[in-house]
Amino acid sequence: MKLSVNIAGVELKNPVMTASGTFGSGMEYAEMADLNRLGAIVTKGVANVAWEGNPTPRVAEVYGGMLNAIGLQNPGVDVFMERDLKFLEAYDTKVIVNVCGHTVEEYCEVVEKLNDTKVSMYEINVSCPNVKAGALAFGQDAGVLEATTKAIKAVAKKPVIMKLSPNVTSIKDMALAAEAGGADAISLINTLIGMKIDINRKKFVLANRTGGFSGPAVKPVAVRMVYEASHAVKIPVIGMGGISNAEDALEFILAGATAVSVGTANFTDPEASMKVIDGIEAYMVKYGTEDIRSLIGAVS
Repeated sequence: MKLSVNIAGVELKNPVMTASGTFGSGMEYAEMADLNRLGAIVTKGVANVAWEGNPTPRVAEVYGGMLNAIGLQNPGVDVFMERDLKFLEAYDTKVIVNVCGHTVEEYCEVVEKLNDTKVSMYEINVSCPNVKAGALAFGQDAGVLEATTKAIKAVAKKPVIMKLSPNVTSIKDMALAAEAGGADAISLINTLIGMKIDINRKKFVLANRTGGFSGPAVKPVAVRMVYEASHAVKIPVIGMGGISNAEDALEFILAGATAVSVGTANFTDPEASMKVIDGIEAYMVKYGTEDIRSLIGAVS
C-alpha cells in the first residue's frame, strides 16, 4: 500500500501535513505527537523581521470553529533559522516554511535567506495586507497575485506553494493567476473573514474586530473551492479547511487535492494529524486501494 505523494518533485511519505499557524514549528507538540509520521510540517508564518501581532483579545471560540486575529506574530527569519530549523533537523519529515510579508520585497528577503537551508518548500501567505496597495491582501487581486508569484519564483531555489485566500469572487481566477506566475503548487483555503460581538457588553470580542474563521464549519466551502481550483490548474493542490478526521481529509483528496493540511483540530487534539493518517490507511485497506494517488480527484 502506497501513501506517498509528490509535490513539485518533493516526495512526502504520506499526504498529511499540519496547517500553518496551528502547529508552531512542532516544538509545542513533539512530546505529544510523533512528528516523524507527518508528510510535512508547515511552520507558522515567518517574516523578514519580528512581528508583534495584534492586540489582545485575539482568539475567540464560535459555533463550528474559532476566530483568530493573531496578526502573524513571529520572531523573524533569523531567530526562526537559529531556533526552529535546528529543532526540525532532528525529525524525518519535510519542512515547509510559511512566508509572510507586507511587500513583495519582504517576501523575497525571507525566501533568499532560507534558500540554502534544508527547507523543502515555501508556502507563501498571500492573505497578508499589501501596504503598497491600500492594505488589500496580495491574494485578492489576480494581477497582483501573479506578479507576486513571479517575483518570488525569480529568487526561490525551492518549490513555491501559493496559499490562496477564500475571500475572493472567483477562486478559479486566483488559482490560474498563481499558476500563470509560475507557482509549483497552490494550497487552500486560508481562513474566511468573520466577526463576533458580545451582546451584553455591546463590544467586539476581538480587539481587531474581525478575525480569520476556521474549523469544521468552513469545510464545505473549502472542499468546493479545492474542487474548482484543482480542475482549473495543472499544478498540485493542497487542501485544507475544517479537517478533523480521515473522512474530512478524504473528501479533499477525492475533490482533487494531492495532499491535505490539518489545522484547527490540532488545538483540541495534538494527535489529530496522526489519526488522520491512520484513518486514511484504514480506508485504503477497506476499499483495496493500493496507491493513494488513485484517489486524487476520483469523485464522480
